[in-house]
Amino acid sequence: MHLTSDNKFKKLVVIGDRILIRLSMPNERTQSGLYLPPGVQEKEKVQQGTVIKTGPGYAISMPVDDEPWKNQEDQVKYIPLQAREGDIAVFLLSAATEVLYQGDKYFIVPHSAVLMLEREEEI
Repeated sequence: MHLTSDNKFKKLVVIGDRILIRLSMPNERTQSGLYLPPGVQEKEKVQQGTVIKTGPGYAISMPVDDEPWKNQEDQVKYIPLQAREGDIAVFLLSAATEVLYQGDKYFIVPHSAVLMLEREEEI
């Protein structure tokens, strides 16, 4: 599910280095055959899901200028995340925060808790 102008995720803003993920069904496999072994699923330490939306990335502050004529809008820059909307992410459940949004369950996961990404296009 990708972000479009008419869907419910339009109003959501994910902050910083976080990712909004919708869990895959436990028996669901990706087209390339990626699946989690039953032992891992039972322990629920690692899960997989679809990346719905990502934050802007890791914030890095810019040096403060004492020159009032310069544009003040560019005070914060971001290092972008590797995850993109539509990726399949395998992540550590212990680092995730479960949220309900409009009746559906999602997880907000820090980028550092993502172990692996699967993308439709070749890398």
